[in-house]
Amino acid sequence: MTEMKRIPLILMLCALFQATVGQDQQYTQFYAVPSAMNPAFAGAAVQSRLSIQYRNQWAAIPGGFQSGNLAYDRYLPQLKSGMGLLVSHDRAGSGALRSTAVNFQYAYEARIRRNWFFRPALQFGYVTKNIDFTKLTFYDQMIRDNSTSSLEQGVFQPISYFDMGAGMITYGPKFWLGASAYHLNTPNESLYGMSDTSVPMRVAVQGGLRLRIKGNSLTRLDHHIVFAANYQAQKEFDQLDLGFYYEFSPVIIGAWYRGLPAKSNSYGVPNHDAIAILLGVQASKYKIGYSYDITVSTLGIGSSAGSHELTLSYQWSNKKNLSSMKKRIVPCAKF
Repeated sequence: MTEMKRIPLILMLCALFQATVGQDQQYTQFYAVPSAMNPAFAGAAVQSRLSIQYRNQWAAIPGGFQSGNLAYDRYLPQLKSGMGLLVSHDRAGSGALRSTAVNFQYAYEARIRRNWFFRPALQFGYVTKNIDFTKLTFYDQMIRDNSTSSLEQGVFQPISYFDMGAGMITYGPKFWLGASAYHLNTPNESLYGMSDTSVPMRVAVQGGLRLRIKGNSLTRLDHHIVFAANYQAQKEFDQLDLGFYYEFSPVIIGAWYRGLPAKSNSYGVPNHDAIAILLGVQASKYKIGYSYDITVSTLGIGSSAGSHELTLSYQWSNKKNLSSMKKRIVPCAKF
């Protein structure tokens, strides 16, 4: 690669670094790992649950985002509580900028009335961020005949900080509504030593409705349709996700729209981001889901190649929790 060709790459990497400041990674399959969307979902499945989620955003763009979640949660009936562990990792800028977060979650469940429940929750986390300089090329390296080290390396320092979040959900047989807030302590995530770059608080409101489709005595249909919505706001950025699912066991198909068409950015361009299609299979204790985001913003599908997301979940239960499962299950989407 010539020096002139490297300059746009460096500028793009810098832009990616700026884009990551103050914005959390987003996912399409919110309910495949629901505790990542709202800590109040920890233990909400009643069963013990282990989930893995991987996302490759804008696959055609060098230095795009790759992120993932590893989550475990379970319900403790004797305490009427749910406990969860969430480990998140993401890479941006050709893998140069890396972030890892380990979060512990606690949710308490209270019965409001028959078949209606309320779950407040807290989340405590520890985050580390660093830069892998072996994946970057700076201007001073090019003018010094592609030196393997840069004078910029001493400017950036790894950073670690504590993070706090909270959430709540209420649900009944067909409906759920929740809210969550992250970075309540607005920690400093600056990689420049003494400078102060606080992580802005992110708030989200999510909810939905599940309806059963019954057939006649000949067809014996037992299908479901699910409507879901998720609104998120962080600093000056916000978005609305609207989703629809059709469940006919063991297959689940869905579609999401992400954007705020009534709102335009500073350039006067309508806020359209993506349309996502989803396919999931739930068999026994396993759930496998795949979704593809079709970019509808000005970036375009040709330039971005869209975004891929893959999830895998495994659930199991003991005899004590089996009886509770039949009485109360959050009616949210499966993926």
